[in-house]
Amino acid sequence: MKNNRNALMELEKHYVNRSGWLRAAVLGANDGILSTTSLAIGVAAASTTREPIILATLAGLVAGALSMAAGEYVSVSSQSDVETADLIREKKELETMPEVELHELAKIYERRGLTPELAKEVAVQLTEHDALEAHARDELGINEITQARPLLAAGASAASFIVGGMLPFLIALFAPVNNMIWFQYGFSMVFLAVSGFVAASVGGSDIIKSVLRICIWGTFAMLMSAFVGYLFGVNVA
Repeated sequence: MKNNRNALMELEKHYVNRSGWLRAAVLGANDGILSTTSLAIGVAAASTTREPIILATLAGLVAGALSMAAGEYVSVSSQSDVETADLIREKKELETMPEVELHELAKIYERRGLTPELAKEVAVQLTEHDALEAHARDELGINEITQARPLLAAGASAASFIVGGMLPFLIALFAPVNNMIWFQYGFSMVFLAVSGFVAASVGGSDIIKSVLRICIWGTFAMLMSAFVGYLFGVNVA
């Protein structure tokens, strides 16, 4: 019987478990493709040689990966600091006024649909098991799935940005200079479509909607980059 329950738990996999690293990875890959391609298109629109395009994409790739890692680490660390401060405050309240906290927990379960008697019993049993965990989960909304992990988020962002940014960088190396803009745009649409497909498949969302959304906004970003290149008309030779 126990083995059957374990097997069922293994089969019951939820997509929300992947939300932390998936968000950072998808954001990093898409940003790597979009920002590096847009940079290459902007420079290609004002250049007649390959070297400036390669230099711009390489610089954008390195700077973008470091920026994504640093930004994600700082952002998620701030969230982690808030969570830690809330947990410390909650622990003190449990030590100084346990009855108030117990009543507060019972009221949360009442609002979720339990009767007052059952809500009180659930609150008592969960408090006896692990009071801080119960309050963290049900009062503060902090659990193992949603808990901030700065290093994991930073690593996923940087690695995925490099993977995404390497694709337009390779196009800058080998595509014909005269048609660089069209090569960059065409391949970036393929890359973005694949990225949207993978993200939707891993996250369990609508694939067509995900692919269309990223391709439409990607096209807009690259059009604006090409427009800026033509607008300034700087010949980078």
